Amino acid sequence: MRYQGKLYRALNPVYAREPLSGRGAELYGGRFNPKGTPALYCSLSVLTAIREANQIGNLQPTTLVAYEADIDRIFDGRDAEGLAAFDMNTEGLANASWRDQMKTRGRAGTQTFARRLLQAGYNGLLVRSFAAGSTAADLNLVLWAWGDKQQAQLTLIDDEGRLSR
Repeated sequence: MRYQGKLYRALNPVYAREPLSGRGAELYGGRFNPKGTPALYCSLSVLTAIREANQIGNLQPTTLVAYEADIDRIFDGRDAEGLAAFDMNTEGLANASWRDQMKTRGRAGTQTFARRLLQAGYNGLLVRSFAAGSTAADLNLVLWAWGDKQQAQLTLIDDEGRLSR
């Protein structure tokens, strides 16, 4: 599938000056990327982005950014048949123990799934949010390829240059 439209991220202010880097996910790993693999975890709505960035404890300082996106080769994580073709299912996507799996096995099942998608040429994964308070309508787009590439265009919206100050 192809995604065209706005995307949102609520960043830790430490990474706010590099909103296109994927560095935090690369350093620590995420549900859909192992350590060493950069990724951008974006949301299709502002509220979902804020929920995603503040999943543990109290609301922490965040920097909200928006992007214009035109990204092809997105895997739709809501497609049960498509998931099965990659040895995954909706329960596996939602598995809350992915961090424990990283610690004990070095890689979570969701990270192995993401690696398979990358190897198959996908630029990203459309998947529901698993943050507290989210519903099936709250969607995220996890990107493994982005920038000014023809099939994965992602442009930060910062007309006034606020992040460069």
